[in-house]
Amino acid sequence: MKLKSLAFLTASSLFLAACGNDKTSTTETAAESTVDTAAAAADPALASIEQKLSYIVGTNLAGQFQRDGLTLDLDALTLALDDVKSGTKSRLSDEEINQTITTIQQQAQEKQQLAREADSAKNKAAGLAYLEANAKKEGVVVTESGLQYKEVVSGDGPMPTSEQTVVVHYKGTLIDGTQFDSSYDRGTPAEFPVTGVIQGWVEALQLMNVGDKFELTIPSELAYGQRGSGQTIGPDATLLFDVELIEIK
Repeated sequence: MKLKSLAFLTASSLFLAACGNDKTSTTETAAESTVDTAAAAADPALASIEQKLSYIVGTNLAGQFQRDGLTLDLDALTLALDDVKSGTKSRLSDEEINQTITTIQQQAQEKQQLAREADSAKNKAAGLAYLEANAKKEGVVVTESGLQYKEVVSGDGPMPTSEQTVVVHYKGTLIDGTQFDSSYDRGTPAEFPVTGVIQGWVEALQLMNVGDKFELTIPSELAYGQRGSGQTIGPDATLLFDVELIEIK
């Protein structure tokens, strides 16, 4: 039942946040708070442990709803608390509850889709401008697929085939310089099949000799496309990589 799932998630997130396990929420709450700690401690309305816990839960609940773009009706919220406390049967039927939750979920999905479409359009425009400018730089080669690469260091080793596994060091960034991955930072090169990565890499690796260092500029359609990846790589993002081919297994 959707209601049970929503209630469990809400209760769990509130409990973790109240206990300090939700570091992001706790940090944001502390940063945004304008109430002096000593003054809050002296507030007669927050004297008991129950009052303090209730205030913490309320703060986190209000903050979560604010971040999600949802609005609570305080009169209805108070009515629900009073009904539960007095043992009064819910004033909403199961059908009304489920329909309300479904409607809110649909609205949230629509907002997320609109935001994603806006990000996609912005990333596409920025990526195209970057690719056009980069293609004109000295030493940059543009392949038929749209992949752009520049040989920074020339190696004299063999070139891998699509059936082989390679060992590489690499760093990946967005066109604004935001780094999203780096084997250099981990201190260990990565090992994977040539065909086990994004299409731009599959093509680039088969153009490299062992010992080569390339700068790659990969259009979104050769990277993660509309789906993006993780929290950092948005939809239709153009990606930049420094790649060093160390070994063919």
